[in-house]
This record gives sequence, C-alpha cells and structure tokens, in this order.
Amino acid sequence: MTPTPAQDPFAQVPAPRYWALIPCAGTGSRAGTPVPKQYQLVAGQPMVRHTLAAFAQVTRLAGTLVVVSAGDTFFDAPNAAFLVAACGGSTRAASVLNGLSALLHRGADGNDWVLVHDAARCLVTSAQIDALIDACQGDAVGGLLALKLPDTLKREVAGRAAETVDRSDKWLAQTPQMFRISELHDALLAAGDCVTDEASAMEFAGKSPLLVEGSAQNFKVTYPMDFALAQAVLETRRR
Repeated sequence: MTPTPAQDPFAQVPAPRYWALIPCAGTGSRAGTPVPKQYQLVAGQPMVRHTLAAFAQVTRLAGTLVVVSAGDTFFDAPNAAFLVAACGGSTRAASVLNGLSALLHRGADGNDWVLVHDAARCLVTSAQIDALIDACQGDAVGGLLALKLPDTLKREVAGRAAETVDRSDKWLAQTPQMFRISELHDALLAAGDCVTDEASAMEFAGKSPLLVEGSAQNFKVTYPMDFALAQAVLETRRR
C-alpha cells in the first residue's frame, strides 16, 4: 500500500507561499477628503495605487488581494496584478478576517504566510516588504514592521502632561504584518473587532510577534496634513 503524504516521512511538504492582503474598505473620515482617503489623489495617482505598485515589485508574492466594501466600483476594470474581493466589514479586523477567508477560498493554504498592509501606507517600499519576509519566514510566529519611538512620551491628564513615560521599550506598529493565514484567522476570530491590528490579535492568542525595524516614511496617511507630506516624499523619489 502506498503511504499518503501525511504518512510518508519522506514526502515533500510544499513550501509555504506568501500572499498580500490590503484592507481597502475604510471611509477615512478623519482625512476630510471628498472620497475615501485610499482613493484620494497623491502625486497624480489614487493613494492605493502607490501601495499596490510597491507590492507588485515583490516577486515572491503568490498574489495580492484587495478587500473593498460591497458596491465599491473603484476596481471594476480587470487587473491581472491583483485580486479584488468585495467582502469588507465594518471594522478593519472584520475586513481582514473576511479577506483571509477569501484567500483560502481562492486556493491559499492555511500554512501560507499573509502580509496585511494598510492601503493608506502608500510610502512603503518593496525593499521594506522583502526585509519583513526575510526576517519572518523562519520565525515560529511572524512579525511586523515597526519603528522605535523617537520622541519623549507623555501621559496626559485633563489636557496636561502628568508623567514622562519610559520609551526605551516602546515601538510604533506599522504594516505589513506577516503571519500564517490559519493562525491569524483563528486569532482574529477569538479577539473580535476590538483589535486595531493583526499583531494585537496574535498577542491576544498568547503569541509574541517579531518586531522588524521599519522606516519613518512608512507612516499611515490619516489627517489632511499627511497628504502633503506623502506627496512630497513621492515626488522626491521620482526625482
């Protein structure tokens, strides 16, 4: 009797693949833009296009899935560079959870890695994405790009500085955040909608994600003033 792959100790286990997941279902209410901020023009293109261009240069990715809200027609034109799933939820966590299910439905394996990235972090570079993959591909948990806190940190009470907080062990979480699809799916299910990033869900599940040094330029465009800064960085890179 021929042993099944699970029974055969010499059977080759397929190498895990890498997928990108871009939640793109937010409204961007704090940005003050006439359209969802991910579609606002920055340096001549909708912001999310800059984000997708960076991921398109990462040759190790098996695919990129963009999660949009139901009824969102921005990506109606077919594009071979990425997939689109209209399964966005009311929170980021819900959108990511639905996106993970969509990846599994489209042929991803639960043991594959997924890199979740904010659509509004349009200054990420392919080199930063590759650095995260290099650092995490052999890790038991996975990890995230992050930046050591550069400024003095204050605790506030009633609008006044009440205490200076030790910043030596403080990091600013960024994206991408890279974890196994099944592990992240289960962690998000357990943590619920309260978590604001994938690392928080993994921490809720008792895991300790790896911190991989990122870049100050990989900031999330959130407020009106951020658009001008993002535009200046992109124009400088072009020159």
